[in-house]
Amino acid sequence: MKAPVVALLAAIAVTLPTFAQRGRPSAPAPNPQPPPQQQQPLGLPLRGLSAADTDKFADGRDEFRKVETVTDGLGPVFNGRSCGECHNAGALGGGSNRLVTRFGTTTNGAFDPLTQFGGSLIQNDAIGPRDGSPHAFRPERVPQQATIVARRRSTPLFGLGLVDATPDSVFVALAARQAAAVAGKVPLVDNISAGMKTAGKFGWKGQNPTLFQFAGDAYLNELGITNPQFPNENCPSGNCAELSFNPAPGLNDTEDTEALADFMEFLAPPPRGNITNDANDGERVFERIGCDSCHVATLQSGSNPVASLNRVTYHPYSDFLLHDMGSLGDGIVQGPASGREMRTAPLWGLRAINTYLHDGRARTLDEAITAHDGQGAASRDRFRQLSGSDRTKLLAFLNSL
Repeated sequence: MKAPVVALLAAIAVTLPTFAQRGRPSAPAPNPQPPPQQQQPLGLPLRGLSAADTDKFADGRDEFRKVETVTDGLGPVFNGRSCGECHNAGALGGGSNRLVTRFGTTTNGAFDPLTQFGGSLIQNDAIGPRDGSPHAFRPERVPQQATIVARRRSTPLFGLGLVDATPDSVFVALAARQAAAVAGKVPLVDNISAGMKTAGKFGWKGQNPTLFQFAGDAYLNELGITNPQFPNENCPSGNCAELSFNPAPGLNDTEDTEALADFMEFLAPPPRGNITNDANDGERVFERIGCDSCHVATLQSGSNPVASLNRVTYHPYSDFLLHDMGSLGDGIVQGPASGREMRTAPLWGLRAINTYLHDGRARTLDEAITAHDGQGAASRDRFRQLSGSDRTKLLAFLNSL
């Protein structure tokens, strides 16, 4: 069992790889541009996995793309029939333009998820006779009592095993090192397996601390499949009496959650795209205007029994911390994350998606950057002041990730 994160504050001795250690080539001559690199596909397993772990990855991939049925425990309300339905951009395990809806209101000055109406997550589909259910359940809809409604985009899962393998102390150290104007917060959330609070790393609010818990949460809340960590079925629209008609009551899964976690754990990070001179210059612009304060380029995993995850330097372009994003926050409170706070989105694999920000509102990178607010406002303002040439180079860098 890990020591509580708070106990690590007094004994942090984390050395993150420096800029020079990233292995980025030195600045080339302005011309000619280097030839395009051979592009590696997305969705591959980590290099160097053992035969046993490669088999686990393959089994997990099969489970990830499997279309679930009522017999498997699908529903009674859900958002998708397979994990791959919402995670497929670029390759299985990618993000997508698919949005889910969360809602709530404010009661006595505090956020109220309206659980009596099924909140805060909407399940927009339901099983019925066509699925072999004798009872026709109804999809959920946002109740009229809701005054806060937010959409969230499905996120890419590439490389998250490295994040899972990174010690909490790394994120605590990052938060401690950041300047006060942009200082992030480590979300301490319930770690069900550990029986204590540890650093949240996954989800738009950093609401899950491990890939196993992340998988179990999604299995229940997106597919309606109960599992050891999340054994209680969602009451459709908050009406728990309807569960008496549930054709698959009880615990639906005892093994598949582990397979889903294995797939995510062993899924390789997205390889870089074509790195041109403009892209290299653009990374310097990225740093100059302060984007790297939160979108931290380089992290390192900790000690891990899996060689492919052991002390690996990787480049997610995220600190995985919560930041106050002002008007860009979604208004939803989850755990220690306020309505204004969002976890820094990793930028690796950015070229594989075509809508941006948590709700997909931005259709271009320019729109995404200029929508930043709160702790991102200063970098946003510096972006607006860039010359046309520097802006072009910055976008070339982002499009190479």
